[in-house]
Amino acid sequence: MRVDLNADLGETVDGIATADDDAMFAVVSSANVACGGHAGDAVSMRASVETAARYGVAVGAHPSYDDRENFGRVARSIEPAELRAIVAAQLSALAAAGADLRYVKPHGALYHAVTADPRQAGAVAAAVADHSARLGRALPILGLAGAIAEAAASAGLPFVHEAFLDRGYTAHGALVPRGEPGDLVHDPAAAADRAVRLVRDGEVEAVDGARVCVDAASLCLHGDTPTAVAMARAVRSALDGAGIEVRAPW
Repeated sequence: MRVDLNADLGETVDGIATADDDAMFAVVSSANVACGGHAGDAVSMRASVETAARYGVAVGAHPSYDDRENFGRVARSIEPAELRAIVAAQLSALAAAGADLRYVKPHGALYHAVTADPRQAGAVAAAVADHSARLGRALPILGLAGAIAEAAASAGLPFVHEAFLDRGYTAHGALVPRGEPGDLVHDPAAAADRAVRLVRDGEVEAVDGARVCVDAASLCLHGDTPTAVAMARAVRSALDGAGIEVRAPW
């Protein structure tokens, strides 16, 4: 058995890191690097690319709405052409920082929007397809099932499903909205148990105790949560101890 372990990294705001990136890079296999929309700048992108190379971590782009004020976590109504251009600019910015892009994972409110909104999903997939054409290889999109998976397929792009180790799930398999009870998981032991259960059994326990089937090739931790490093280390130790290989699929 094997699985990818990804984290949102390089999320600096006004030059200040929101996570202990060095500690996180040491245990993950893929890094979703902020590329200027919600966080990150040219300096942080270069630093993330260099750190990823040092630890042998795959680099993915983590584009978002152009919304630094709200860290990209507020839903936006936006025309597809504008969104396509915004995402394209962020992918190009990370590539210009020296990244060998292996995949793309939308961030925050955009991540959730593209699961339900075919127009926004199509715009993101089109931007990724454009960048893929320049690279000469198809960049996979990482995310939850929904409109974005369909848009990726229509654009000829691979789609990789992920699950979250530090977010609560509803009985319907959706993430509990931020700010609602059970939205976040902070306990390293709980995150570690969830990781092993997801890989071995393909299921996660919802906030109401229901068992939810989840088929995921990648597991995500957010780098900016207070216990992120402790959770990442606990998860990696549990996966290693269970004989589950942690490796990027890209």
